[in-house]
Amino acid sequence: MLAALCILVLLSFCPALCVFQKLYCSFSDSCDCDFRPNIRDLEWDIYKNLFGQHLVQDIVSEEVVKFLQNKNPDRPLVLSFHGSSGTGKTLVSSMLGTHLFASAMSSPYVHQFVATLHFPVPHRVQQYRRELKSWVQGNLTECAHSIFIFDEMERMPAGLVDVLEPLLGPSHVVFYTNYRKAVYVFISSTGEEVINKAALENRQSGQEREAIALADLEDAIAQAAYNNHTSGFFQSSIIQQKLITRFVPFLPLSRRHVERCVLSQLCQRGHCGRSDVVDAVGRDVAFHPVQGQYFSTTGCKAVSAKIDLFL
Repeated sequence: MLAALCILVLLSFCPALCVFQKLYCSFSDSCDCDFRPNIRDLEWDIYKNLFGQHLVQDIVSEEVVKFLQNKNPDRPLVLSFHGSSGTGKTLVSSMLGTHLFASAMSSPYVHQFVATLHFPVPHRVQQYRRELKSWVQGNLTECAHSIFIFDEMERMPAGLVDVLEPLLGPSHVVFYTNYRKAVYVFISSTGEEVINKAALENRQSGQEREAIALADLEDAIAQAAYNNHTSGFFQSSIIQQKLITRFVPFLPLSRRHVERCVLSQLCQRGHCGRSDVVDAVGRDVAFHPVQGQYFSTTGCKAVSAKIDLFL
């Protein structure tokens, strides 16, 4: 009888306990919301499996380490990935989810939005704004360390992501939730012209690829995103208020980088010795500009299908 009474008492307090648990999860590092950062493996994965992207390797590793070492950050980590198709933007975003959460990209605290899938109708932007704000706030209440990935920003309705502006600045507490521990990743091809031009000039001048510096590109990428009327960042207050931690440029890939992608995927399939396939895929990839054939038009994106063709 006493045991049954105890159970009834516990059940009567369950709603209050659940609310307390959510609030505790929002503020505490020890809350079990699947957050298990493994920085060493993240850095190794980036350096081992991302090819031709010295800027990305340095910036992402440095910013993530600095952010996670700060137990009381004054704002979230906001990274904006820019570059041509197949250069590794989606790959790096998945690496973040994989190495920051115990259940990797299947974690309920890794949230992915694709513009053409989740926000396909431009004139419904006000509805999307309400839904997005509610979704982000609700999930941050569940886990303060949540990751939000926004893909195809070049197709995002203008003005939509600005609804996140109050959550990206130095707000300590909003609606009883700590927003400062979250990670946001924006993925876009906007700015690829700026990035590719810098890479081409670097190649034509005979300099080492590693001579390209972030300082040469970051402001130009921000301006390109802000001024492009088809971009989700068009005249965005997020850019205007300087709420993006880093604009991260993904450089176009040369043939040797594509061949490294081929070799990596072959090894994953147990065919490390197939240099003939590496060479065949390298010859089959389209490169630009026509004069010089410096960079792959698709990066590593079409590599898997081409391997199937030649294997």
